[in-house]
Amino acid sequence: MFKIIRKRDGREVPFDETKITDAIFKAARAVGGEDRQTAMELTIEVLKMLKKKYNGNVFGVEDVQDVVEKVLIEAGHARTAKAYILYRDKRTRIRDAKSDLMDAVEEILEETSRENANISNSPSAKMLQIASAASKKYYLSRLLPEEMAAAHRRGDIHIHDLDYYGKTLNCLQIPLGRLLTEGFNTGHGYIRPPRRPTSATALAAIILQSSQNDMYGGQSFAAFDRDMAPFVEQADDFETYQAMEALVYNLNSMHSRAGAQVPFSSINLGTDTSEAGRRVTRNLLLAYEAGLGRGENPIFPNIIFRVKQGVNFNPGDPNYDLFQLAVRVAARRLNPTFSFMDASFNQPYGDLVSYMGCRSRVMANRRGPEVTDGRGNLSFTTINLPRLAIRAERSLKRFYAYLDEVLRLTIEQLYHRFTVQARLKVKDMPFVMGQGLYLGSQGLKSCDPIEPAIVNGTLAVGFIGLAETLTALTGYHHAQSEEAKELGHQIVSHMRRAVDEACEEFDLNYTLLATPAEGLSGRFVRMDRKEYGIIPGVTNKDYYTNSFHVPVGYPISSFEKISIEGSFHKYCNAGHISYVEMAAPPVHNLAAMEKIIRHMAACDMGYAAVNYPVDFCTGCGTSGVINEDRCPACGCPEIRRVRRITGYLSTVDRFNDSKVAELYDRTVHEF
Repeated sequence: MFKIIRKRDGREVPFDETKITDAIFKAARAVGGEDRQTAMELTIEVLKMLKKKYNGNVFGVEDVQDVVEKVLIEAGHARTAKAYILYRDKRTRIRDAKSDLMDAVEEILEETSRENANISNSPSAKMLQIASAASKKYYLSRLLPEEMAAAHRRGDIHIHDLDYYGKTLNCLQIPLGRLLTEGFNTGHGYIRPPRRPTSATALAAIILQSSQNDMYGGQSFAAFDRDMAPFVEQADDFETYQAMEALVYNLNSMHSRAGAQVPFSSINLGTDTSEAGRRVTRNLLLAYEAGLGRGENPIFPNIIFRVKQGVNFNPGDPNYDLFQLAVRVAARRLNPTFSFMDASFNQPYGDLVSYMGCRSRVMANRRGPEVTDGRGNLSFTTINLPRLAIRAERSLKRFYAYLDEVLRLTIEQLYHRFTVQARLKVKDMPFVMGQGLYLGSQGLKSCDPIEPAIVNGTLAVGFIGLAETLTALTGYHHAQSEEAKELGHQIVSHMRRAVDEACEEFDLNYTLLATPAEGLSGRFVRMDRKEYGIIPGVTNKDYYTNSFHVPVGYPISSFEKISIEGSFHKYCNAGHISYVEMAAPPVHNLAAMEKIIRHMAACDMGYAAVNYPVDFCTGCGTSGVINEDRCPACGCPEIRRVRRITGYLSTVDRFNDSKVAELYDRTVHEF
């Protein structure tokens, strides 16, 4: 009857009516049908309708599918029609995903995506991101339940690191002490325990690199001073300094993930009061203060100095001199950042709480010991809070209804991801699981599933844009109105309660995260502006404000900003960070720097930092704040500008457009 049909790409190919029969029969079988004869009879009806409609003219595949749907419905096969429509929709999404993938590949071949500010533009980085783009399309179109995939595509939620959805886990606090004491194997032979500081720090760098090759997020040492102390007991300051300098150099040069980036490394220290532990902290801080070979500001490791009363915070404390040194180095190098062990939510754990540069925190544990070593976040998903507020049209009742709906979806999506991750085998993460880094993985065999280990990890519900949410609901954000601030507390505490209830329901470690929105900050607002237009104070910028932060451009003093944001840290048990902006490195005003840090501690912050510009001329080595496009000393246009992006440091040239816009909006917070 028909000789040719037009494919979707425009090609004309021989017409084959058996494909219509096969498609109808497949749809019928999906709902319990087994009668191929009926499928053949329905095919005849489709052919009749095609002949009547097109009268000998060439038609396309989509035209045939439209007629098939019509025939099925008119013939009373509603269930088969529904199955056919769903199958057709799925195939369309798969085709669209392939098309989108090719578009993404074309862009990546020009320049790598800047969703992550520490990924380079190298050939290996391009190949990694092409694989990443393919993985994202696969998981959205093939693995995720449609309701969850649709919520991500719409921008109601953002599933972070979607490309690794079923491949691995997020981050880990590495049990460095045990690995250095017992030795380990990276897959090419046994590495024996070191004897001297330089060997110990070299192995520490290798451990960070090997662990990150198994995971997609950051890697951290929970108590570097404690774990490294045994290897410097017989060393003097000179040898220890050389070892720490080598560690800093290694962590800014050795690459992981197929050469795409250096490890996202964090090092917690400051509370070991033994002489060896003090020597570790002192010399790492001094090596970081010295910078790289020409004095450049190091990007990694992110050093996190633990602050604790009776240990280092006040005159007379055994490590008070190290706290003073940490303040001095932070005033010049942006690091260390500071974590506060006496915060209301950290204090019950003594000095055991550790953070990561991205703000991640892992402590409470329903399924095992409440420790940091050997544990990490499994995955996290962020809720688009401003969108819910826009949709609510200033109705709090509608807002909370929308919030509860998306909270439930997010919690279920995280559980879905957990079930996928739990089926991974030890051999899929040969270093992290095979060498027993993850709590609960020791004793597992190569082909064992990793679920017994990852029940110790956390699943994090994140949020972004509290400031814009409050503006959409009330006309003011939490720094402009006491009523708005109180509402902000109600919203975030409401989310925390839902997360705590999920812990009980699933018997897993659900937590609430103040999301480190890097690529996400622009994605949500672009989608919301397209759908809802420009709303002053909400969608009129190129980014949403980080988690519960006060908007970066709002004029406010350092102390007031700290007071407002500090009150939100207690809700976000998966991680949080706050910072204030200074106009220049406060190297000549250490008293002001220390006063700010003390106020952070007084305001119940868990983790915080002080930001300021750090510029470096690659031509002559001039450093400081360079406001011009060229170095004032030598005229070189190559200026390396280091800034804090979401907790970690990076250079401005690697910021994405949304983060660049945020950077230029940042106002200096007066002392």
